[in-house]
Amino acid sequence: MMRSVDAYILTARSREELLRRNAIFESFFEAEAPRLAEACHEMSRRFLAGGRLLAFGNASAATDAEHVSVEFVHPVIVGKRALPALDLGADFEARLPVVLRPEDMVMGFSFPEADEAVERTLRVARERGAMTFALTGEAGEYSFAPPDGDAFVIQEAFEVLYHLLWETVHVYFEHREQGHDVGASSFLYPFLGKGEQQLEGVVEEVQGSMLQKMAEVNAMRAMVAETEVGAISEIAAAVAGRLDRGGKIIAFGNGGSATDANDLVADCVTPPEGFEPVPAVSLSAEPANITAIANDVGVEAIFLRQLIAHARPEDVAVGISTSGGSPNILSALAEARKRGLLTIGIVGYDGGKIVSERLTDHTVVVRSDYVPRIQEVQASVYHVLRGLIEELRER
Repeated sequence: MMRSVDAYILTARSREELLRRNAIFESFFEAEAPRLAEACHEMSRRFLAGGRLLAFGNASAATDAEHVSVEFVHPVIVGKRALPALDLGADFEARLPVVLRPEDMVMGFSFPEADEAVERTLRVARERGAMTFALTGEAGEYSFAPPDGDAFVIQEAFEVLYHLLWETVHVYFEHREQGHDVGASSFLYPFLGKGEQQLEGVVEEVQGSMLQKMAEVNAMRAMVAETEVGAISEIAAAVAGRLDRGGKIIAFGNGGSATDANDLVADCVTPPEGFEPVPAVSLSAEPANITAIANDVGVEAIFLRQLIAHARPEDVAVGISTSGGSPNILSALAEARKRGLLTIGIVGYDGGKIVSERLTDHTVVVRSDYVPRIQEVQASVYHVLRGLIEELRER
């Protein structure tokens, strides 16, 4: 049990860390919205011409390449088309020259500062006619300076950035194809829904919509700072206690949440400068195991089977889910509780079955029904949690 003074300090620290991000996001996206709107215009042209989005990064930034790939290939909005995107993996510098086509778009991730291999690869792509994004760095046609000195905050801002690119590119190529009818995007961008407009006017309107979406992220983060900081502080203390007993973190999630599980583990095992490594594994980072179990047993067992192999009673199971109802997450958490692990859920919507069936010892709920915004705030949650764990272990 935490002493009341410790609980107060951790809760205050959680709230402070969550809220300080809002001014950073506001400043960054107010400055970058015009460029992002123009970039989406060009991306729509390239996708319609057969271009692909190729993403890569080193260390923790590699998980953003994974996230970009799944976001574009497997859209979360029903009825949206699958767009070709690839995570080039750890050997991106060798792979890109082989697979690149001039019509492609290339996105290189590195933070908190530029990475030489990422910069070299972006320069190759740009020389061969590809559209290039540097996050961070200077080698891209669209290069973005870090909005803050904190690697976690930089990564969170870039996640919002590529979510906005994904959302907006659909608007542009639907506008190009249909003239004025934006179909399934109308609820996201109602200003496009009726009369035909010049594309230049659409660019201006999209800038405003991007800023509105940034404001939604900030509002949701502020809500979490009021309603969930007690849970976050309790989780930090409980996890630190398990780690002190020799335990490890076992994280898992599906799709975009899989990349979040991978990122949380990367932040533990290869953390930013000034942090000490923490033992952790991601069950979402094992494609051979996942496909073998899915094929031979069933999708619902892909995390359960791995957890049985890896779990020890002193460990921590962290299930990340936007819905809170994925059967493979539920079964793994239920098994973890049977085995005495500390169980944690980081979820969206109303918490789903993870909350209603009380499958976790502690749960943080980001109350929204829109997946990209949920994921963006969940990233803030587990980054703040990682920082608190570090502080506790330093005492």
